[in-house]
Amino acid sequence: MLTPTNHEQSVVILNRFLLESRSEAETDRLGAVLEAVLPEHIVIGLYGTLGAGKTRLVQAVAAAAGIDRKDVTSPTFVLCQQYHGRRTIFHLDAYRIRDDDEFLELGVDEMFISPALVFVEWADRVENCLPQSRIDLIVSLGADDVRLFEIIDRQPTPSGLIASIERNLRSQR
Repeated sequence: MLTPTNHEQSVVILNRFLLESRSEAETDRLGAVLEAVLPEHIVIGLYGTLGAGKTRLVQAVAAAAGIDRKDVTSPTFVLCQQYHGRRTIFHLDAYRIRDDDEFLELGVDEMFISPALVFVEWADRVENCLPQSRIDLIVSLGADDVRLFEIIDRQPTPSGLIASIERNLRSQR
């Protein structure tokens, strides 16, 4: 069961939400909630080690937007994938990016202002290029293959996004 990390109580501190996923089905639920509540024109910085589940989460969001999850692959070698469903999703990977200039050459400024969800894997490598107003999503592995998700709302004014994510997750239990 997809649960907040502190035993059925969410942790919301300064626009942060912590939760754990014990299965791919639970990650799919989180992806569906994110697809439902994330606004257009939003950048989501994805942080986590290799194999933590960053691409898997993007697959879950894409599937909720009507995109075949098999079409959503890691953009490590192509650097950017674009998917079209009910929403447009840009899926970038900064793992092989040499520097900020190479990242900017991908045309990210145009992606950032487009009516799309823009996911950036390995966001820590290009943080200087990301808009300050964004969502950061940290994915880590816990014991027994549990995925831990920390969602941080970095928008300049309280957006209510964290509360909306929490409310939607609770309503799907």
